[in-house]
Amino acid sequence: MTEAITIQELSKSYATRDGEVLALQRVSIGVPEGQFIAVVGPSGCGKSTLLKILAGILPPTAGRAYLRGTAINGPRRDIGVVFQSPVLFPWRSVLDNVLLPIDVQKLGRERYLETALDLLHLVHLDDVERRYPWELSGGMQQRVAITRALVHDPAMLLMDEPFGALDAMTREHMNLELQRIWLEKKKTVLFITHSIPEAVFLGDRVLVMTPRPGRIVDDLHVDIPRPRSLDVMNTAGFGDYARHIRGRFTVTGGRGG
Repeated sequence: MTEAITIQELSKSYATRDGEVLALQRVSIGVPEGQFIAVVGPSGCGKSTLLKILAGILPPTAGRAYLRGTAINGPRRDIGVVFQSPVLFPWRSVLDNVLLPIDVQKLGRERYLETALDLLHLVHLDDVERRYPWELSGGMQQRVAITRALVHDPAMLLMDEPFGALDAMTREHMNLELQRIWLEKKKTVLFITHSIPEAVFLGDRVLVMTPRPGRIVDDLHVDIPRPRSLDVMNTAGFGDYARHIRGRFTVTGGRGG
């Protein structure tokens, strides 16, 4: 399979008042086109640092990251990012928030309006396109953020704990929604989470990171057929994957959600 993401010996250190802090250490992974990668690890292990390097927001200290064979040296138009907070503009309607990347990149609203409306239909928000963010629930706002990240047809979707601020029931519903959207669009996804069950439920693979400095200590392939229902979390196979990941945290001294 063709690799969408190639990461080679990636390291990142920060200068602090107490000296240099190594956040990531020699991370190397390859992600085929259309694969859903979940990354799980303890707080402060460098998960978000890895995502920011892939997004072009942070430069690495050493090593390289590539998207479809081209080095990531800064922000790119073919990358979509979803953060824990939806970061919607309160003065823009749902539709206008979705079209924000189109406006910023001057791609032409007319060309992308139908795409935006189709995506809103896909996430069941086509009846609220004229509403404003403050009129929506947290889960609805995050669906708007996902739609905005997809509207310009990115090669890669990066998600940094996008459901971390939601209540448990809404989070489960959003896991189902994200799986459905991914099955429809088949984007290459790198999904950061603290939740081991969420990682196993969503991922084709689960990358397990060590406490700082963050390294990939395990690359677990999740062989559970899709689409996955929430009931799969009660199966022995699902439990085996979750226990294996928790065991890796015990070995490395970290704790997962």
